Amino acid sequence: MGDFLSDSSGLGYAGGALLVTGLLAVLVALMKVPVVPNVLLFWIAFVLTRPLGATAGDFLTKPVAKGGLDLGTAGSSAVLLALLLGLMAYAQVRERRAG
Repeated sequence: MGDFLSDSSGLGYAGGALLVTGLLAVLVALMKVPVVPNVLLFWIAFVLTRPLGATAGDFLTKPVAKGGLDLGTAGSSAVLLALLLGLMAYAQVRERRAG
């Protein structure tokens, strides 16, 4: 699905990643709807993580001429590590404010 979104659909790497991210955001919103079982939402989100990883990974690593950022594996790993550390710091700050 990730390859289809990136290559065949015409969305490109960033567009495919944004589409899957949007679908995941819809699932988060559906968590507030009591008639939609959370187990169903979990499994749909679980399945969507695969194409999200594929399209986002391709966006970070593919050459600019093909629609990517051309960061390579080390550069994309650094971006993902920075994102992870930023989210962890945000969670820590939020927890300290609540407590």
